[in-house]
Parts: sequence; structure tokens; C-alpha cells
Amino acid sequence: MSDDSEDLKTLPLDGWHRAKGARMVGFAGYHMPIQYNKEQGGGIVAEHEWTRSQASLFDVSHMGQLMLTGETAAAELEKLLPGAIASLKPGRVRYSLLLDEDGGILDDLMVTNATPWIEPVLGDEGEEIEPGRWGEPAYYMVVNGATKHDDIAFLREHLSDDVTLNHMEDHALIALQGPKAANALGRVMRGVPDGLVFMQSTLYDFGEWPLRITRAGYTGEDGFEISIPAEFAESLADRLCAEIEVRPAGLGARDSLRLEAGLPLYGHDLTAEIDPVSADLTFALSKPRRETGGYHGHARIAAALKDGPQSFRVGLTLEGRLPAREGADVFSGEDKVGTVTSGGFSPTLGHPIAMAYVDKAHADPGTELEVMVRNKRLPAKVAAMPFVPHNYYRGN
Repeated sequence: MSDDSEDLKTLPLDGWHRAKGARMVGFAGYHMPIQYNKEQGGGIVAEHEWTRSQASLFDVSHMGQLMLTGETAAAELEKLLPGAIASLKPGRVRYSLLLDEDGGILDDLMVTNATPWIEPVLGDEGEEIEPGRWGEPAYYMVVNGATKHDDIAFLREHLSDDVTLNHMEDHALIALQGPKAANALGRVMRGVPDGLVFMQSTLYDFGEWPLRITRAGYTGEDGFEISIPAEFAESLADRLCAEIEVRPAGLGARDSLRLEAGLPLYGHDLTAEIDPVSADLTFALSKPRRETGGYHGHARIAAALKDGPQSFRVGLTLEGRLPAREGADVFSGEDKVGTVTSGGFSPTLGHPIAMAYVDKAHADPGTELEVMVRNKRLPAKVAAMPFVPHNYYRGN
């Protein structure tokens, strides 16, 4: 993050954030709110705790929203993503990874089968002239803001000309997160979220506001990401924040929430030098494709699955209140065995937590280590992630 700069772009809700007392910082090339005035119930810890108990509105419009269409779109994506895209049913969402030729992680992303359903054509007397059918295959992808332009260039270089890629620059993206998010959204939009569970997506015609609503997020809580034409974003934000459960929250709380949820942040916990097995993201490798391959870096990934990588992404818990930050060295005795990639103080747990890559010999939960913080070695212990259990809604 950096201070305000004239070189930074503004989000559709820039004026809305400033009017609500947001402190703006530079992130991913945009002016973005890190927190709001404490006098209005803001502050990183307050926003974090409100999200855990109520619902918070996060502006994530800096993220890249892409739509890929074409009959071969799924097959082409499976050359670059290790997940099973062709078997993804309409309306379903999958977490995946964009891989380079050697299996390094270029980005992590969410992909949705957005293939539209075309309603049947009825005659004057209600008879069906043309049956309903699925339209042209379409895949909606949300990629990280800091990497979106590189991702687009990579996709255009490697995808067949039969696939059309549309960068949805005219859309905002709003995340409503927290255990009361469904209550608030249901009052603003009747019929939503009925029937929608974690990792499902639907289109919603909210009058003149065409929306895509996905039950997902990056806080570990139940919630929704809402893609909306930018011109209507402020109206939607006002409607949502008029609900008693909903307050705006900034990047600071979003980062502490995702850290407690054990969710990696690209550019910190994930980079092009790291493979999915080292990153402990093998769940993103669809089981049938671990054998069949056909995607970038399969040989390297298959070897890591067979023999184990040299280092693993693990969670660390620390004593006291001093947090370990990115770049801090991790020791076992006199030997350096790893490096912290992100860390901070956990408001929910009341002590510091971190993610780090450590040698596989020291990666088992319960392993006692030390982390260098302000020139002192502080006791740390390898811990299973998530640090705070996920609260996703998967149905009754």
C-alpha cells in the first residue's frame, strides 16, 4: 500500500468512500479505502469485528472481471488452469489458478460457468415454438487487481482465437460479507439469496440494474460478491448500507479477515516462483487431471505431488502482541528454515498469526519455531489453517 498519488486511478465508489470518512491509500493502482472514521464506527479492528458478527460492505472493484465466450472456451481454459472447467455446471463457481509454462502461479482466481439459459419461444396461445436451451458457453472470471492486465495479456496470448475475452471495465464489484449478509441482501432484493449456496452464482434483474450475484468472498464468512454496471454502484451501496446490519469496511479489515481464514494473498503468499503443492492448494488440482495433465506445468506439479515439495505454506501462531510481518525469518535453533509471507494481529484470537513457507521437515502442526521480530526471536508454533473456522453457507 502507498500514499495517495496523482497516478492512481479512482473506483466508481471513490466519492462515496470519501463522503463516509474513508482514509484512502494506494493499492493495486487505485485509490482505495483502508478504513473509515472511528467516530462513525470505523477502524480496522471495529470493522473486522463487525464483519464477524453482522455484515460489511467492501468495495473490490479494483479486481479484474473477465468474460470468456466461445464453444472451445472450457477446453482452452483447461490448458492454463488445473481445475476441471469442462465439467463445471452452469451457475457453479470454482477456485482455480492461472499457471505459467513451468507450473508457477501467475494468479489465483474464481471462475464461474456463466452460460446463459435461453427461455423457450411461445406462440400466441402459449404453445412452445422453440424449446429452451443453453446459449453459447461463457465463463466469468474474477482475477486479482494488481495482476489483471498481465493476466489478460497472458490469456490472449495462449487462448485460441475462437475464444472471445471481454474485460468488463464498466462494472463495479461489491462484496457483502458477514453472518447477517443474507438477511440484509434478502430485504433489498426479494428472492435472493433463496436457494443460493456457497460457490453458486446467478443473474438478477434488479430493475434497471442487471446484476451477477455470487455467494462467495475472501473473508471466511458467509457473503456475496455483486457485479454491477459502474453507473449503478453507488445506488446499490446506499441501499445495502441503509440496512441496520451493514456498514462499510476497508482493506485493513479485509486483510485481517482473510488472514484469519487462512486465505493466501497473491503477490505475497503466492507468486510465480511457487507451485500449487508448495502453496497447500492441492484442492484446486482436480483429481482426474492430476493424472491426465494437459495443463501448464503438469510435470513439475506431478513430481511435487509424488515426492513432496521442499517447502510448504503453513500457519504460525505467536505469543504476545507483536506481529510478524512479511519477510521475517523463521528459525529452528540456529538454522533458518523459512520466511513469513504475511502476518498480523488476530482480533478474533487475541494474538499474532502469520503464514510462512518453511522447510518440509518443520511443517507439521505443533512444530515449535522462532520468528525474528524487531531483532528478537519470538516463539512461534506451526498451526493448522484456517486459524478461525470458515462460516460459509452450504445449505441446511
